[in-house]
Amino acid sequence: MEKIGIIDLGSNTARLVIVDLFTEGRYMVVDEIKESVRLGQDMDRDGFLKPQRIAETIKTLKTFKRLCDASGVDRIIAVGTAAVRRAKNQRSFLDEIQVSCNITIKVLTEEEEALLIYRGVINSMDIPKGLILEIGGGSTKIIYYNRRNLLNYASLPFGAVTLTDLFKNDPTPQEAAAHVEEFFTEQLKKIDWLKEVDPEIQMIGSGGTFRNLFRINKLVRKYPLDTPHNYKIAEEDFIGIYDMLSALEVDKRKKIKGLSPSRADIMPAGAAIIKAFISYMNIKMFTICGNGLREGLMVNQALPITQEKPISDVLSFSLDTIVKYAGCDTKHVEHVIQLSIQLFKQLRVLHKFSRQYLKILKIAASMHDVGQRVRYYNHARHSWYMTLNSAIYGATHREIVLAAFVAGCHNREDIPMNEWQKYKDIVNEEDFDAVKKLGVLLRIAESLDRTRCGMVTGLNCDVLGDSVIMKTEVVGDAALELRDAANANPEFKRAFRKNLEIL
Repeated sequence: MEKIGIIDLGSNTARLVIVDLFTEGRYMVVDEIKESVRLGQDMDRDGFLKPQRIAETIKTLKTFKRLCDASGVDRIIAVGTAAVRRAKNQRSFLDEIQVSCNITIKVLTEEEEALLIYRGVINSMDIPKGLILEIGGGSTKIIYYNRRNLLNYASLPFGAVTLTDLFKNDPTPQEAAAHVEEFFTEQLKKIDWLKEVDPEIQMIGSGGTFRNLFRINKLVRKYPLDTPHNYKIAEEDFIGIYDMLSALEVDKRKKIKGLSPSRADIMPAGAAIIKAFISYMNIKMFTICGNGLREGLMVNQALPITQEKPISDVLSFSLDTIVKYAGCDTKHVEHVIQLSIQLFKQLRVLHKFSRQYLKILKIAASMHDVGQRVRYYNHARHSWYMTLNSAIYGATHREIVLAAFVAGCHNREDIPMNEWQKYKDIVNEEDFDAVKKLGVLLRIAESLDRTRCGMVTGLNCDVLGDSVIMKTEVVGDAALELRDAANANPEFKRAFRKNLEIL
């Protein structure tokens, strides 16, 4: 295993992420720290990075280096974006960092930055047609892909910090926001290919402005998941937040719950960029991506093939990473997944669930054992919690919540109603019955690999009157597996109103 440190030196924020790279292209973030250094502030006056901003940045990078050394980081990958790219004193700034911090900063071109953002998004989301809007401090990137192929990108040389500076002398925050909207809309008109994007495109938002929007909207809605990745915001919800942000002076903005105080002054400009974009593109809802440039760097380092083509099955890759990181028996997990899929398909005449529920069952089967990392006893309960709070890519919030409850009730545990009620805005009444039935299927699948030796290789189910006859294909002595699976008959009968006979 290799431990790397990734430093992203942006126009607003400097961030360090420490990552473990382990086998088969997998990686996991193990530490993170960020500081609002405002490197790009006041640059537009003369094109130079300001001494105070340089001093603050170097102080922060020294802290990052000490943390890397203390954490046993093998190598550091450090990149600079818009502010460093445009700075007239770039060379002296980079030399000073090299001498004082022993860190080499690679200045990304606009194309390199756009590609890394694209890779961070495409390898963590299951959205086949996307229009990414990434708002940085000193630049804004618009990236268009279709069928998971990058088609076009534009990098505009202004972001939340630079546009805040540009209109800071406007009489009121509302006027400044309106001017940002107008200014940004004019820039969008110059991007010819925007007029030709697929009308079924989904907008994806990346960057600190979007993460702060999530936190604000989460508190307004009392949303139960603390996961910005794959969170959807409707146009009307966004407009409500935007109107509030642009109406308040900065000290009052700092008191808004969910908004980072260090971002309070630049948030209206970032939100105005979004407002202009969704108005120009006639977008009614957008999805937030928790990943971007840094994750693009991570996946490139862990799995270099992604520089040529993205991960084909984002969900499976993500689940496999979590399973390996949790130290689960991967052969057992894979076998339980396959048996669960067979049960689902062969009992479709009883449950009549759509393929969406098969995806939920697959997630639950993958995660059913991860709770043992906490403790064997009550491990289903721990798996429930870990499923809710793991970074599962390629799944919606609803799918993750339902899979968590399936994993949590697969070993005779009842669904805790007090917990279920917390997610009432994500799940529906029909889902409750589905979770119980899928939980029983998962329990049977796990039992059929009780010795973890793959004794039961297949099964065939027949529905005859009041009974389900399950004929198993076995290799060797599968007595324990069959006996353990038969113990699920009471739960099976309650869920499906049929007796279960296993042969």
